[in-house]
Amino acid sequence: MGMHFKWLAMIALMAVWASAAAAQTDPLPSWSDGPTKQAIIGFVTDVTREGSPDFLPVAQRIATFDNDGTLWIEQPIYVQFAFALDRVRELAPQHPEWSRTQPFKDVLEGKMEALAGLGEHAAVEIVATTHAGMTPDQFLQIVKNWLATAEHPRFQRRYVELLYQPMLEVLSYMRANGFATYIVSGGGIEFMRAFAPEQYGIPPEQIVGSSIVTTFERRDGLPDLFRLPKVNFVDDGPGKPVGINQHIGLRPVAAFGNSDGDLEMLQWTTEAGKRRLGVVVRHTDAEREYAYDRDSKVGRLDKALDAAVLDRWAVVDMKHDWKVIFPFEKR
Repeated sequence: MGMHFKWLAMIALMAVWASAAAAQTDPLPSWSDGPTKQAIIGFVTDVTREGSPDFLPVAQRIATFDNDGTLWIEQPIYVQFAFALDRVRELAPQHPEWSRTQPFKDVLEGKMEALAGLGEHAAVEIVATTHAGMTPDQFLQIVKNWLATAEHPRFQRRYVELLYQPMLEVLSYMRANGFATYIVSGGGIEFMRAFAPEQYGIPPEQIVGSSIVTTFERRDGLPDLFRLPKVNFVDDGPGKPVGINQHIGLRPVAAFGNSDGDLEMLQWTTEAGKRRLGVVVRHTDAEREYAYDRDSKVGRLDKALDAAVLDRWAVVDMKHDWKVIFPFEKR
């Protein structure tokens, strides 16, 4: 009886060892086995293997990632817009005219349905107004302070906890294979600098985003930069390839996105006549996250979903391709 127990214990221990070994060799453990996972691994394997016809030297291994809806949550509103709304409420005592002026009046009255239908001009006005009037360092600290406590309305967790675990694995996997990973997002470049280095391992100089006008001034005898309430560059849609060219100076060989705002980046990356990788994250899991695509006001995926078929991009089915969505699910 004792010997039989020892054999069972040994078999169980060997199973644990085998499982641990498999986890160590799988670069994307939070991904279910399937064509999307294999497309990513197959691409990285082929372009990094010397002697392969698709081999790329390290200097050419540039991978770009959208942020909202690709690396972290974007529903029910973009995280940066949630920050901007909180800023309106915080700054309201200094601006009594906002109680009579749109779109600030709707924000202060909590009319979320009206805010959901805001046009691009009104949204830009809110963001530009609430993000200006300070130095970049001051703005960076304000964002960090907000992210330290602000919680998502559905999950009741801080926004920095709502990163996509499978995509964190992709970032690590590609960097381990000599890729430089860049964020290319419609979000504010300085907003993302407040969390991307720590959360994604992506340094400030590898972030491409929208920006407001910033000027150099001397105040009290000291040189500094000051942010103005005026849009400088919108890094979305056709602006993404332009932003990549201005900031990076190299054409990516892999691009990851989730919406029509990523269409041109994906096209510019993959329609180069060589081995390239395009990946579209499709939100299909209403239970664990959200399900939305063609009709969504936030993160609409319509034209890019059709283009994925024509350009043979890998499409992530979040419900079936991701074993877990957020890092805290692993714990």
